[in-house]
Amino acid sequence: MGAATLAGAWAAPNATAAGPAAGANSSGPALPLFHLFALMDEELHASFPGLWLALMAAHGAIFLAGLALNGLALYVFCCRTPARTPSITYTINLVVTDLLVGLSLPTRYAVFYGARGCLRCAFPHVFGYFLNMYCSILFLTCICVDRYLAIVPPDGSRRWRQPACARAVCAAVWLAAGAVTLSVLGVAAGGAPCCRLFALTVLEFLLPLMVISAFTGRIVCALSRPGLLRQGRQRRLRATQLLLTVLLIFLVCFTPFHARQLAVALWPDLPRRASLVAYHVAVTFSSLNSCLDPIVYCFVTSGFQATVRGLFRRREPGAGATVTMPKSARDSADHILAASPRTPPLALARGPEA
Repeated sequence: MGAATLAGAWAAPNATAAGPAAGANSSGPALPLFHLFALMDEELHASFPGLWLALMAAHGAIFLAGLALNGLALYVFCCRTPARTPSITYTINLVVTDLLVGLSLPTRYAVFYGARGCLRCAFPHVFGYFLNMYCSILFLTCICVDRYLAIVPPDGSRRWRQPACARAVCAAVWLAAGAVTLSVLGVAAGGAPCCRLFALTVLEFLLPLMVISAFTGRIVCALSRPGLLRQGRQRRLRATQLLLTVLLIFLVCFTPFHARQLAVALWPDLPRRASLVAYHVAVTFSSLNSCLDPIVYCFVTSGFQATVRGLFRRREPGAGATVTMPKSARDSADHILAASPRTPPLALARGPEA
């Protein structure tokens, strides 16, 4: 397959044209896009062994950090948070996608070292990576939309914030992302996949980015309204922090990958080595999303941080030590407790906002 054939493939850069598996002539059968993505690891290892080693170390650190942070978050939301609001439902699905992104990294190592060039072996890693990346984008957007509906127009949006509706949206996100990713990655690179990939980028990156940006602006404007009560101002300020955090994650993690895709589409004659390096660096930034999403969890519910702190404080030495008081102090305390109504203990994890 020659460089001219791959120049029209948006996601399959001209970097693969001269790769180790590009020995076939231009008249040979075109490879599917996911196979070309898998071959980029071998080409980076052959062209830039030092950079390949550094990126593999970065992916290893991302895997360990993401596994610890998202594993803890999954435990908190599933076992320590009794309420199942739409925000919690979307967040649990986001945690699952982040865990799957992290777990796909060991599969990448296994494929590279144990089954180089194996088409069937490389497909689960490549498909899983793109599926989880776009699911993360869509679930982040769902969290932002739900938080906007809970803060700005709470009366008219109540029916859209039902648990059953949230579960249906999550199922639709998984099915739609899987179907679209499978259809795009299965396209032959020698054909014309540019239109499909452009539509994928618009629907699953640019459109969510525009939605989050618009809702962030509307909540910021709502904060400036005169006569807003202090409690309402705090809730809207927290929602603004959530949307700004998601917007920052979009810009840091997902923009480099899609900007590189757009550059290859507009300028197919980019230097092969520069395109290859840009692809792998962008993939590393997108994987970093699994370590940054736990920041979002702190704004989804009011008790997430308190619950996490409580889990670690239980293990502190001396936490269970008893304190003795003189008899006179005990009698005074008993008198005060008897005179005041009994109040139930506060739960460690307070319910979610709105």
